[in-house]
Amino acid sequence: MSHQTFLLGPRSGLCAAALLLSTSLLLSGCAAGPNNEAKAAETKDEKKVEAVPVEVAVASHRAVAASYTGTAALEPRAESQVVAKTSGVALAVLVEEGQRVSAGQPLVRLDPDRARLAVAQSEAQMRKLENDYQRAQKLVAQQLVSAASVDQLRYDLENVRAQYRLATLELSYTTVVAPISGVIASRSIKTGNFVQINTPIFRIVDNSRLEATLNVPERELATLRAGQPVTLSADALPGQTFTGVVDRIAPVVDSGSGTFRVVSAFDGAAQSLQPGMFGRIRIDYDQRADALVVPRLALLDDGEPAVFRVREGKVARVPVKLGYAEGPWVEIREGLAAGDQIVTAGKVALRDGTAVQVIADPKAKAKTVATSAKPAEKAGSTQ
Repeated sequence: MSHQTFLLGPRSGLCAAALLLSTSLLLSGCAAGPNNEAKAAETKDEKKVEAVPVEVAVASHRAVAASYTGTAALEPRAESQVVAKTSGVALAVLVEEGQRVSAGQPLVRLDPDRARLAVAQSEAQMRKLENDYQRAQKLVAQQLVSAASVDQLRYDLENVRAQYRLATLELSYTTVVAPISGVIASRSIKTGNFVQINTPIFRIVDNSRLEATLNVPERELATLRAGQPVTLSADALPGQTFTGVVDRIAPVVDSGSGTFRVVSAFDGAAQSLQPGMFGRIRIDYDQRADALVVPRLALLDDGEPAVFRVREGKVARVPVKLGYAEGPWVEIREGLAAGDQIVTAGKVALRDGTAVQVIADPKAKAKTVATSAKPAEKAGSTQ
């Protein structure tokens, strides 16, 4: 076997080296390309995970009013249980349930025969004693009758006159009249029934003026006073609100419950309200025409009042001082300025300095630009 020796010149060696280097770079580029792209994608995904999606609202100015709220049933200011003051058969029932009556109007006529006979009997006795007394006065002047006999006749005459007035009064009771003006709420008698004395036969309520009583905690004693405006929402009349005023406030606090009575008055006849209706009552006691407010949803539930404010894509926990509350709104007296973006949804995953991504919420945006004033609702405590 013969061996052949090839000798490469300088030029040929340089070409071979260049070829090897190009092949190596090409192979390394093919191997490293997919890894670099994967790492870049992972880094991009990490950045996306770090930005927490949140919904925000903008702190804005609106009118708010402070109020105390509670629930109570409406009661008539005047109510009467009509009872029979004498017994007898009901000859005529003159009114029905739901009918409006005036004070003194006849309601029932009872059989008056027995009462009339009693009046006639006592009247006859009275006339007889009147004649005897007049005759005795003439005889005592002639000393034919003693003065003691005349005095006895006078006492007897006064007694009979009293019996006559009593019999007349009993006769008047056979016509049952309305003690107050109002509406017949219930009737428990029919024509032909025998009515016993002191038997309830009608119930009359005066629905022209209705009242609602709240038992308010004593800490509110300094904020409530007579004459303050009151708003009522009745369950039986959904979608409607009725206005009234604080009529009177109890001057003492109940030591057992720590509350005092606040009575509100409403014009029932003009506002279609009826006794017995259950309603939600709001007493407005203060007003702020231009208060800085945020949604209640923005408040954090971790102790002192605070919110997450969004600036430059990150959130900061900001302590705030609260004022009045109005439905979904709460007044901010310190800590924020108008136009600040406040996180309303997504607060659980946030910490001070967390990067966030704001999600557009048309509803929240609409709420922030609302300018209509609504009274603040407050139940039990002053903020």
